[in-house]
Amino acid sequence: MHRLMIQRILSVLLLLLCFANDARTQNETGRNARLHIKPTEDFDISGDGSNPAWKKAEWITLSRIKGTSPYTTRVRLLYSATGIYAFYNCEDKKINATLREDFSRLWTEDVIEMFLWPDESHPLYLEYELSPLAYELAILVPNINGQSAGWMPWHYEGNKKTRKATKTLRGSDGEITGWTGEFFIPYALLRPLPNVPPKKGTEWRANVYRIDYDDAESAYWSWQPVNNNFHEFQKYGTFVFD
Repeated sequence: MHRLMIQRILSVLLLLLCFANDARTQNETGRNARLHIKPTEDFDISGDGSNPAWKKAEWITLSRIKGTSPYTTRVRLLYSATGIYAFYNCEDKKINATLREDFSRLWTEDVIEMFLWPDESHPLYLEYELSPLAYELAILVPNINGQSAGWMPWHYEGNKKTRKATKTLRGSDGEITGWTGEFFIPYALLRPLPNVPPKKGTEWRANVYRIDYDDAESAYWSWQPVNNNFHEFQKYGTFVFD
């Protein structure tokens, strides 16, 4: 009887320890926040996330870091032997998008963004943006002593080109309820950055964002919190490739 009671007490303590570890992991931010990305075979981009491959990826809900918008922003991620896939679902009632040119100032209107920093020994990362109209911005950013600048890809063609598509969502009454964005970033676009392509167990620092301009004050969402701008790369979380 005494031994049975001790076993029960130990079981309860172990369970409490597991809960504490789970809570600690969920509350971690920055470098210690880890997002596991599952592998997939390559598939076609549709803009609506309808490919069955997405069933393997869990939703990540972004946190609002600026503004008062009630909208929810969710993201799914996968990776293949050739690149990274992302699918965003953005609640919205008014889509603000007028720019109709790639590599324009897309961040001044509604947009989704992803920043990929494959190797921490070099302050170089990829910034990728996609508007609701499926126009994109893909630049390599050197960030030295807080000074950042974007460089457009050279010979942006062939296996270096991204694939992307978007879709506006509407309710049964025809009113806008949101929009979705789906894109594929090939590893070839990231070369010659080190630690590319990733293998099982590879870790990259990264962050995921959205900007919305429904109100006079814009609203920002991110996976990991930043204070002043999206280029605070030292605060990025960690992608772990499973």
